[in-house]
Amino acid sequence: MSKQNTQLPEVQFSDEGSIRHLHLDSIWIQGSIDTRDPNRLVHEYIQRMMAWTLFVEPDTVTRRQALQLGLGAGSLTRFCAKVLRMKATAIELNPGVLHACRGWFQLAVDTARMKVILGDAAQEICKPEWLGAVDALQVDVYDREAAAPVLDSPEFYADCHRLLTDEGCMTVNLFGRSSSFTRSVDRIAAAFGREAVWAFKATREGNTVVLAQRTPSRPARAVLAERAEIIQTRWGLPAPKWLRGFKPVHEH
Repeated sequence: MSKQNTQLPEVQFSDEGSIRHLHLDSIWIQGSIDTRDPNRLVHEYIQRMMAWTLFVEPDTVTRRQALQLGLGAGSLTRFCAKVLRMKATAIELNPGVLHACRGWFQLAVDTARMKVILGDAAQEICKPEWLGAVDALQVDVYDREAAAPVLDSPEFYADCHRLLTDEGCMTVNLFGRSSSFTRSVDRIAAAFGREAVWAFKATREGNTVVLAQRTPSRPARAVLAERAEIIQTRWGLPAPKWLRGFKPVHEH
């Protein structure tokens, strides 16, 4: 990933009604915002990156910490900080993406609750202050071609595993022409254990969100359904719909 520092892509945006899209020097959408409702998560796969909320008591969410690898249009960072009222930090390699989020995507300046670190995520997550400190790790790291995840090695997922609290979860967006769902899941399972890995069915756009738990659990469907209703009522996320296509990977 560090080799990209020498030639980072230019950042552009395009508008489609009230929806503004972020691009990295290509047609591929790297994130979006509804300019009339900035806190809304526009894309289905981005909403699914919040599925970790199913595995914790809803009343504990505000006391938890989220970490995003890849800022995109700032949607997840903003949602965690503004809607869930969590502490949220994003790590972004490209300064142009941060400038775009500040100028075009209504991302506020750093506060005690919400901040952006410019740097290489693979290196940043190895720093001691993150170890065992992250409740929600959200990984969505792509280059300008969006052909496959930039960070997708067994070593990277092992580093991610070390970040999480006991109840912590990692969610990963798997997408792209050169990506392999099976290969990525095998690498995640090598770090987390296969019994800890859950996955959604792919969205219409081809995004598959995978979730891995630091501590594997199998909550009863009734518990998940009850939490899903709370998540939808409290934060506007379509969690009851998630449960129809969200299963441990060995059941897919």
